[in-house]
Amino acid sequence: MENQIIETQQLNLTKEDFSSDQMVKWCPGCGDHAILHSVENVFPNLGVRKEDFVVVSGIGCSSRFPYYMNTYGFHSIHGRAAALATGVKLSNPKLSVWMITGDGDSMAIGGNHFIHTVRRNIDINILLFNNKIYGLTKGQFSPTTPKGTKTKTSPQGSFERPFNPGELVIGAQGNFFARTLDTNPKHMTSIFIEAAKHKGTSVVEVLQNCVIFSNKAHELITSRESKDENQLFIEHGKPLIFGSNKDKGIVLRGTHLEVAKIGENGITEKDILVHDKNETDPGVHVMISRMMPPEFPVALGVIRAIEFETFDQAMDATIAHEKEYSKIKTVDDMLNSGSTWTIE
Repeated sequence: MENQIIETQQLNLTKEDFSSDQMVKWCPGCGDHAILHSVENVFPNLGVRKEDFVVVSGIGCSSRFPYYMNTYGFHSIHGRAAALATGVKLSNPKLSVWMITGDGDSMAIGGNHFIHTVRRNIDINILLFNNKIYGLTKGQFSPTTPKGTKTKTSPQGSFERPFNPGELVIGAQGNFFARTLDTNPKHMTSIFIEAAKHKGTSVVEVLQNCVIFSNKAHELITSRESKDENQLFIEHGKPLIFGSNKDKGIVLRGTHLEVAKIGENGITEKDILVHDKNETDPGVHVMISRMMPPEFPVALGVIRAIEFETFDQAMDATIAHEKEYSKIKTVDDMLNSGSTWTIE
């Protein structure tokens, strides 16, 4: 980290260096604006040269992002951002690659690319905007739309069970998963920095509001009246305590979590579950990622962060091994290897 700070000072980059001259065409009030501003604040502080950033997106409102960042970028096709981002990173490992996607783009048409990128542990950063709807195509239900929600494609209410992005990422053997809110730029910025530091695939779910087709989808979590009781900011090594009076916590009862009130039924702070983001066993991380109002507060912060060999490192090691031990050094060697014959 010390080297990063020195390098950043030498680069002397600012937010303005990453601001595009393109007109931002998201709807007024869209949560994407806040996410964009947070990313613009993060990039100058990563110790990476401006020309070494690449922003890749698929299709959707979120996927306009590359136009609004003054960096290299790709606006790819629906669901294929992960494939493009993988190719960019493998062809030029020094690049800082950021994949911008939505709940539909990544977990519906892009589902296979998404889970296999996570499984392979490519060293890229994925920002997943989750507004629980298809916004760009005008309000169809998405893989994260709550059961029973009435939309243009579910007029009687969706009957499908929705994905929980955290559960999906961890189930795909993900090593880094975090969650944040579009209404909390300070927290967003800190989480994006943590994701950038992580070696391997980092996935950050941003609970984002679509004011047109899914307004107040996260109301229980973000409204002034209920947010203190429904937001749990988690930190490594600290107990999972929440509430407007900080008098509630999460306890582990056998194989499930419960909300308990400190001071009642003999519960003390020592009984509250202490968060360990580095625990390799995914069990508790999955349970924390699944917590949602009204039964539980939603966990905000880095839920899982473990170190594991990246796909990039494994591929480099394979190439180095073949260069050292293979008998084939040139194309001529390859053409003249094995069984050969001459045609007269």
